[in-house]
This record gives sequence, C-alpha cells and structure tokens, in this order.
Amino acid sequence: MTSAIEPHKARRLYLLLRDQITSGRLPPGARLPGEPALAAEHGLARVTVRRALDLLAGEELVRRRPGSGTFVQGPAGARPVVGDLPNLLSGLIAMGRATGVRLLSFEYVAAPAAIAEALLLEPGERVQRSVRVRLIDGQPFSYLTTHVPERVGLSYSEADLAATPLLELMERSGVIADRATQAIGATLAGPEVAQALDLEVGSALIDLTRVVFDPSGRGVEHLHALYRPDRYAFQMDLLRTGDAGERRWTPAVPRPVKPETRPRSPN
Repeated sequence: MTSAIEPHKARRLYLLLRDQITSGRLPPGARLPGEPALAAEHGLARVTVRRALDLLAGEELVRRRPGSGTFVQGPAGARPVVGDLPNLLSGLIAMGRATGVRLLSFEYVAAPAAIAEALLLEPGERVQRSVRVRLIDGQPFSYLTTHVPERVGLSYSEADLAATPLLELMERSGVIADRATQAIGATLAGPEVAQALDLEVGSALIDLTRVVFDPSGRGVEHLHALYRPDRYAFQMDLLRTGDAGERRWTPAVPRPVKPETRPRSPN
C-alpha cells in the first residue's frame, strides 16, 4: 500500500461517505470509524483517507475533534440557493442583492457565431462580454459568462456591473426582459472554473444556458452559468391537470418565498 495521497481514490471515498451522510444513513452526531479502520476497510493509505475526510470537513459535513474522532454534522439544512424553473425572470434582482459578486473580466468583443445566432444579432454587431463569480455567505456557487449586444452594454460601466445586478442595469436603460429560453445540463469543471469555484478539476457542475429577449423578439442577453450542485439546486412546482386518460404535470405558480431566506436564480 502506497503512503502517497491517491486523489481519485480519496474522492471516491469522499463521495461514498458524503452520500451516506446526505441520505441520512450516517445521522448527525454519528462517529465515523477511525482513519486506520477506514484505510483497512477500503484498502487505502491513511493519507488518502485523511484527504477524503478533509473534503467532508471543508463542506462542514463532519467535524474533526482531536483525541475524540470524526463526527457527522449532516447537511446544514436546506440548500442556500434554489432556482425556480418556470419563473425564470422574477426575483433575479432580489437574488443579486442577497449575494455577492466578483467581476473577473469585462470587455467588448466580436460576437462568436453561436452567440450572434442565439441573440439574433446583425452582421458585425459586437457584444459586451463579462465573467462573474457569485457568492453566498462568502462562498462561491456560480460562474457566469454573459454576452449582451453592444448597444445594451454601453448603457452601463464595468463598475456598475461589479455592484449592480445585470437585469437591473438593463431595466434602468429602458431594456425590457420579456421572455427567455433556457437549457440545463451537466458538465465537469475545467482548471479556470474549478479555481474560481474553489473545486477540484473535474468536479461535476450544473450547466445552464439562458437567452433573454425583449418584447420585439431581439436578444438582449446570453447567459452561460455553471453552478456548484452542493450550493445550488433547481426547483419546479407542478400541478396534475387534464382529463381522465390525458392527465399530465403542468408548471404551477410557486408559493411565495422571502428572498433573504431562499434567493431566486441569479443573473
């Protein structure tokens, strides 16, 4: 057995224990087996086990008590950020006020072909591109890359975007966000995103792309967002509708929630 840390094996043990904790199989207050016992059970070096426990402690799922052992703390209640799927646009400004933002880049560039097509831009029309990291309770949870048409971007400054939610800036300039299309998938964190979100390279992320249009049908924002799944979740309220034999689930108006206790999807 090697004495070197084996990152992949450490992550595998971390995920195994994390699943047992979040599912309730290891309840809050339970004492985990010691490092030697875990190493023997899983055929790992103690330093590899220690790395897995460090990852759990970093998420505050366990607490290390010198001389006593490692104890389960359990998930810290509801997820701190929950996005409402059917209600894409309302609450975005409140979300911006409930969280912090770190502006990583701000520039005007030629629109990539896919962005120009999605926003229905005129040939040669440039875009304002920004990259931001959003934080809640000082912890990063989303990595946002936004493209807006130059005509929209010129209405606010880099300092404005670092301090004010984008939709609020757009509304101040008279832009109306009327409708949006949205696609959600999954991806893995590359080096740049992993560093920004305080993750290991290759960590799983929620991948969201949203395109916002004004009442005339012109695209006003293209958002590509990557979320830490341990700090962000999507929610949809549903109603059972239709006649017998054709019953189906239909999006429902969500119950109102105070922004400070459950912020909406950020922009």
